[in-house]
Amino acid sequence: MKKILLIVLFLIISNNVYANGKILKSGFISKSASVKEGINIKDPENKIIIIYNHGQNTNDKSLKNECIWVNQIRNQASLVDEEINGKKIMVYNFCSNEIAGDMSQKKSWWSSKTPYEGKHKLDKRVEKNLELVEKFIEIGVPRKQIIISGHSCGGLLTLMLLAAHPEKVGGGISYMQACFGKLSSKYKVKKVGPEEALTKFAKKRPGPSELRIRQINNIKKSNNVPVLAFTHPRDKWEGLLSDWLEEVPGVKRIVISEDYKINGKTCVVKGDNWQENITARKNPGHEMNQGLCFQYYNPVILDYIASRIK
Repeated sequence: MKKILLIVLFLIISNNVYANGKILKSGFISKSASVKEGINIKDPENKIIIIYNHGQNTNDKSLKNECIWVNQIRNQASLVDEEINGKKIMVYNFCSNEIAGDMSQKKSWWSSKTPYEGKHKLDKRVEKNLELVEKFIEIGVPRKQIIISGHSCGGLLTLMLLAAHPEKVGGGISYMQACFGKLSSKYKVKKVGPEEALTKFAKKRPGPSELRIRQINNIKKSNNVPVLAFTHPRDKWEGLLSDWLEEVPGVKRIVISEDYKINGKTCVVKGDNWQENITARKNPGHEMNQGLCFQYYNPVILDYIASRIK
């Protein structure tokens, strides 16, 4: 009996989340924020697939046994089964942290004074997303009904993919896009301004600075980047460095209020068996899309998706 219970427990953990709310598998998110592996879909022609990309704790290295936490996908779960023109939304949590960039093994790359050589981790994650898109198309999901989305590094990935391959998917949703550390707070953007802050970053981290500029310029060069992008001015990562999005054709930017409330409602983050005010988090501005109050924007997100799948 004990052996059977252990097997059942293992299957639950391997199929879903660890007891502490850590999700390690790719798969479809349920309304209750659990994740089930596989890409099997009934009636694929009448489904809208949102592929959700997590952030990453390092810029370029492989991270084993790291993907996402329950509290980070609750708002994605709130979109599940919403219906647009007779088509139901499914959200696919895509774990790709095991990927490493070509220079990830070079200890000095973050301090490098030379441009990045080869494919960066985000470039490879873009490729994996495109492979996943084709798998969904093979089983019958119309291309325009596939939406790429992501938070933090995953948000930057979303912009990169839509800039390079806008014809491959229906559109994109980007939350607090950033992948180069807490630039806004570390380089005191509010005090010295964006230009001086980024100059200091370039002097201290010339290699990463060059890569960031290159990624942003590649996005700007696109004729059409159909992405709904959310930013927050108090995001310690790039909250005050996000104005470049205004220069990108096709991007619709939404700046969340400067405090940590949305529509006057205090934001609460909810895990598997805990919850706390978002202001208790280390970087509440960067995590605003994880606060339950962010569901205020669900109608905006649904309207955006409706405009893309016509």
